Amino acid sequence: MSKPFFVLAPMDDVTDTVFRRVVDDCASADYYVTEFVNVDGLCSAGRERILPKLSTQQDKGTVIAQIWGKKPENFETIAREIADGTIQGFSGVDINFGCPDKAVVKNECCSAMQQPHLREQAGELIQATLDGLGGRLPLTLKTRLGFKDIDYTWHEFLLSFKPMMLTVHVRTTKQMSKVPAKWEAILPILELRDKISPETKIVLNGDIVDRKHGEELAEKYGVDGIMIGRGIFHNPYCFEEKDIWSEMGREERIELFKKHLELFENTYKNGERKFNPLKKFAKIYISDFPGASELRDKVMHTNSVEGALEVINT
Repeated sequence: MSKPFFVLAPMDDVTDTVFRRVVDDCASADYYVTEFVNVDGLCSAGRERILPKLSTQQDKGTVIAQIWGKKPENFETIAREIADGTIQGFSGVDINFGCPDKAVVKNECCSAMQQPHLREQAGELIQATLDGLGGRLPLTLKTRLGFKDIDYTWHEFLLSFKPMMLTVHVRTTKQMSKVPAKWEAILPILELRDKISPETKIVLNGDIVDRKHGEELAEKYGVDGIMIGRGIFHNPYCFEEKDIWSEMGREERIELFKKHLELFENTYKNGERKFNPLKKFAKIYISDFPGASELRDKVMHTNSVEGALEVINT
């Protein structure tokens, strides 16, 4: 694989199997990461409700399952199920140490585990996942620069587990996404990687808009890969080398939205996913053409795929 490789970031209620397929058909990423999925929920009575988040029904690309939770035994169980094919379609497992959501952090999960007093627990989760994978699939990790402040001892700790890939969103948890990404902060992590785990691929994440931008940053900082998250909301062709999206007009953009809606309806025939989160995609497709805001507003007032299709077909 050429350097840098590109990854579509995990985003809750966004990067399901349907949207990953739409993006892959527009311009392929090298890796796709699922929404973050709670292993404790998967090992409970709520399993069947959560499993659709791990559907790969529409995927053509290489998909990594992202997991989170609190109980090491559940990390091991779900990693084993993914590795042995009980939960199908994945090429690796990623642990979420990056989500800054206040409720998640209050529960001492995800990016909260960057704090020194939770480090032992984080290590138990990583080791349990490795035990479950049993060397059959690789482990990847996604995190931030630290909790309140930059803390490179955290990245040193993560690298000691020799993950295949370490993705760093170059902001702290406290910063959320309220300040510009600090791309240069990746450099000490690259130095740590070279000393501790030379085979680990370092992936840069934060405020990267498209392939061209990512390639420029990879050249400047020497990272192996680039992860794009919110950039996809401005350009579903962001992994393409050429600027296709800005040249597409009203009809082409609406046709892509129709494709997304119809694929959603055909994939979740039994109501496995709710319709309302799907409306957030309207701001991707219905934009930058005359009458876009009015049409988008009408879509936002619909309550079903059929209703949305009726609006955009008129």
